[in-house]
Amino acid sequence: MLRFSEELLLLLLDDKGREFADIPMLSFKYALAGAVLMDLAIEGRIDTDENHLFVTDTTPIGDDLLDPAFARIVESAETHDTRYWVEQTSAQAVEIRERSLARLVQRGILHREDDYFLWVFQTRRYPVIDNQSIQEVKLRIMEVLFSNGIPDVRDIIIISLADVCDIFRTLLSRRELQGVTQRIDQVRRMDLIGREVSRAVRDIESSLAVAMWPMH
Repeated sequence: MLRFSEELLLLLLDDKGREFADIPMLSFKYALAGAVLMDLAIEGRIDTDENHLFVTDTTPIGDDLLDPAFARIVESAETHDTRYWVEQTSAQAVEIRERSLARLVQRGILHREDDYFLWVFQTRRYPVIDNQSIQEVKLRIMEVLFSNGIPDVRDIIIISLADVCDIFRTLLSRRELQGVTQRIDQVRRMDLIGREVSRAVRDIESSLAVAMWPMH
């Protein structure tokens, strides 16, 4: 199964494999951090409430994409909130991105050519992974946004992460985005840790905006 950071990167790539240039990089760093935390939650290692992020199982996962962040949480002498761990994990955003891209190449989904990552297969499904043919993330997300069904928890999380870094503004026309804004908000609210990560990122960005605002 693909990790959330891997799917988030695939969501950013156009058909030629070039990343969209106008995604806010600071928000993208926080989204990658959130992706790691959400995978840890899916793996049953952490949980969160409005005030705390806490460990539920100290067993390492055996995944070099997730275990470094998990080790820092386990080794912390104090319990912190989700915002704190989003900020801490975002410091490793470059490593998370590079490891995720390397894994996509190893899986045969992308091919690295100079500074570009190119799609290997121009189909609507990824190669077989863990005996499953994985439907392309963009297609899955669009099906969720333009329907009223109850989405899979993984798609709820990807939509939350995509909304954090404003990907939908790039993927959709202005009219399409206006039409699904309420649906995006509805889906984001379906998962507790997704809500907490989204709230943490927005709190961080608001604090940064206030700090940079000129004093009068």
